[in-house]
Amino acid sequence: MLFDALFGQLEPVSGVESYTEVIKGEDDNDITLYIHKPTGVAGPLPCVVHTHGGGMVILKASGAGYQRWRDLLAATGMVVVGVEFRNGAGELGPHPFPAGLNDCASSVRWVTENRESLGVSTVIMSGESGGGNLSIATTLKASKEGWLEQIAGVYAMCPYISNAYASKDPHLASLFENDDYFLNVANMGALAKAYDPDGANAENALCWPYHAKTSELQGLPPHVISVNQLDPLRDEGLAFAQKLVDAGVATVSRTVNGTCHAGDALFEAAMPEVAAATIRDIHGFAVSVT
Repeated sequence: MLFDALFGQLEPVSGVESYTEVIKGEDDNDITLYIHKPTGVAGPLPCVVHTHGGGMVILKASGAGYQRWRDLLAATGMVVVGVEFRNGAGELGPHPFPAGLNDCASSVRWVTENRESLGVSTVIMSGESGGGNLSIATTLKASKEGWLEQIAGVYAMCPYISNAYASKDPHLASLFENDDYFLNVANMGALAKAYDPDGANAENALCWPYHAKTSELQGLPPHVISVNQLDPLRDEGLAFAQKLVDAGVATVSRTVNGTCHAGDALFEAAMPEVAAATIRDIHGFAVSVT
């Protein structure tokens, strides 16, 4: 309902075509992929594998807002693949960690295996909030499993990565400063409980990348960590960007001032120039690592 209200009155994005594919995941489950391409543009093109928000627990890649976001990215001259991963709860759940992560990893591997038919050159991961978590975690999983060369970069927006919500971490001031500004920190703690019900993965970097050790981050591809100034999650993103730098990873840290959590993705109608700037930045990053 929120997405219908936010995006329902916007003009459709022109110059883009889309279709779906259903693939088998590593858990032998079906995964629907939403593939968006610019019309009349010859490949191969950079590809964004997009992982949607919702704390890894709610929302769907088929939602109106995510369809539009993928169209906007594709219109810049990229192939964009949205992953309908299994959620920790809701209509697509209950599938706690690592189900959704496994689906995202399977999707990246399918894209790279089919890059010729898709017209894809290189692949980056991108997503906001819970999708930012999954973009980073998929890359960590690729590193651990030996297929990291398939991911050229990560553009994580307002990543939900600390698991410091049920009991606020005093080192992350934005959890206090920005609580109840669009997001409620206690509610994020409830989502975290659905993703990892028994808390066994509270400091597992594949579940909560904020807790990654330097050794787990070394050798990762370039990252952009984009945060929103008025977001409770702001400081965990900034802290993680510093961890990446300390591990020797080429990293850009970006703050979208005057915006709430994912404001540059959600409120295009109110501030189109801010949304457009983020779209341009993702495209520029994808081209830079091609």
